[in-house]
Amino acid sequence: MKKFKLLFLLLLVTAITFAQESPRKQATGKIGAATAIVDYGSPSVKGRTIWGELVPYGKVWRAGANENTTFSFDKDVKIGNTKIKAGKYGFFIIPNENKEWVIILNSKNDAWGSNGYNQELDVLRMDVKPINTETNQEALDYAIGEKEIVIKWAKVKIVIPVQ
Repeated sequence: MKKFKLLFLLLLVTAITFAQESPRKQATGKIGAATAIVDYGSPSVKGRTIWGELVPYGKVWRAGANENTTFSFDKDVKIGNTKIKAGKYGFFIIPNENKEWVIILNSKNDAWGSNGYNQELDVLRMDVKPINTETNQEALDYAIGEKEIVIKWAKVKIVIPVQ
């Protein structure tokens, strides 16, 4: 009977994990000599208005779904003009209407959503210009290029310069 209960519990956990509406994804790549990894929950647009509604303007957003989005670097990198030590960071965005958005790397990397966000733990705050696109990116997507991390969702693209 114990084996049956254990099997049932295992099947239940597996079903819940694979049935997530915002599956966990990873983007991995090389930026110079550093390996960069972005771990994030990937929500979909599903006909919703994302910017300004689902993700409100002027508020800290976890830049993904469920657990925090994290950026990891195995070597020191530079984002904009800020040196970032090798490590794992929580990543957040503050979208703004009709002006630049703020990207944030935070030393706390294990919170659930933006509820655990603490501005005092920021290691980087940088303004970036969102790029409006004609094409709708249905599922949130992160990609790592040779000198940048690119975020696409709905009809917005953000390019973060990394070296």
